[in-house]
Amino acid sequence: MNLDVLSLILGGGRGTRLYPLTMLRSKPAVPIGGKYRLIDIPISNCINSDCKRIYVLTQFLSVSLHRHIANTYKFDPFSRSFVEILAAQQTNEASDWYQGTADAVRQNIRYVHEDPCQDVLILSGDQLYRMDYRHLLETHRKSNAEVTMAVMPVREDQTSQLGLVRVDDAGRIHGFVEKPKSRNTLESMRVTDEWTNRRGVECHGRPFLANMGIYIFKRDALIQMLNAPPLATDFGKEIFPRSVNTHHVQAHLFDGYWEDVGTIKSYHEANLALTSDNPPFVFHKSDGVIYTHMRYLPASRVSGATLEHALVSDGCVIGTGTKITRSVIGVRMQIGRNVTIRDTVLIGADQFENAQEKTDNQRRGLPNVGIGDGSIIENAIVDKDARIGANVRLCNREKKKDVEGPNYVIRDGIIVIPRDAILLDDTVI
Repeated sequence: MNLDVLSLILGGGRGTRLYPLTMLRSKPAVPIGGKYRLIDIPISNCINSDCKRIYVLTQFLSVSLHRHIANTYKFDPFSRSFVEILAAQQTNEASDWYQGTADAVRQNIRYVHEDPCQDVLILSGDQLYRMDYRHLLETHRKSNAEVTMAVMPVREDQTSQLGLVRVDDAGRIHGFVEKPKSRNTLESMRVTDEWTNRRGVECHGRPFLANMGIYIFKRDALIQMLNAPPLATDFGKEIFPRSVNTHHVQAHLFDGYWEDVGTIKSYHEANLALTSDNPPFVFHKSDGVIYTHMRYLPASRVSGATLEHALVSDGCVIGTGTKITRSVIGVRMQIGRNVTIRDTVLIGADQFENAQEKTDNQRRGLPNVGIGDGSIIENAIVDKDARIGANVRLCNREKKKDVEGPNYVIRDGIIVIPRDAILLDDTVI
């Protein structure tokens, strides 16, 4: 285990662009891939990189995130490994919520002071990617940098929502711009094919280097940057633009799959991409698996249904005549007969309903948790424990883009059914 590195995972953002999936949970707690949560990605990457001393900084709606981490990541008490929660709290030094990524780390800096680490790895808790942080650490130490930032080549049409860096021949960063607005600024950040080719990466029309939100700091440099006046609240917007001129900030080039699932559209697309024959991201590889909470669930039961490009998690029941195409089915999902599901993410359920509960539902005129007979669901996300009755149509026939109604939200044309929502028989959206 690498005792010289302390890992901090930032898991406190509101995640407003992922609403309503973040209505009752923090963004890192949002499920992905049927049975995982976003927080599993950076924690698993740390474990697979032998960086097993991890703090997760949390703030908004963090109860389910805390529960998931506590139930999942348990190490041998003699191994010196840990995954611990640092929840936002009032102290003698600070009484406010975290104001940004840098402020979150500053409010918890005493844990860095108390640790014997040489370097601090800072990660986002809401991205989908696989990285061996030992390669990042190798770049950091070989270049003797004070900060090393993971960057990846991107197309011009991707730059408006990202932080871009300008590098010299040795990979040292000399310029940083968050979400460039002007053409001149954008052109000043362009890198040559020769620079990336020398590092074994083909640009293929990706002449800009984007900040991935993955950093490794020398311990003393991190403390100095956080305490330098005026006090910065955010790494991307404040610390890096001013630090590239005063500190050695190095770029580490990464060219694997990386997706910031910060919007409903990107979340939907990232999930559906997992169902392809050659998915861009897989959760189980020989060089490291993605870990999650162990559930003692039965195998799924499929009765005369047709599945094409589908991920089906544990504990599901899928009825006769149902057709599922390019969709992700979460744990414990109960799907009736003759249902059509296309381009959809069903997040699943927290519990199975027993016979008495189903009888009570019938008496009260409520659907059971899951999808009722004869329903059609297209281009949608259905959150946990939703009750969708028989012959419901979720198809957005009017092609609405951004609408909020009773028991549903439409974002970028994608229908989202919130957690615990109830759609009675024959509902049409």
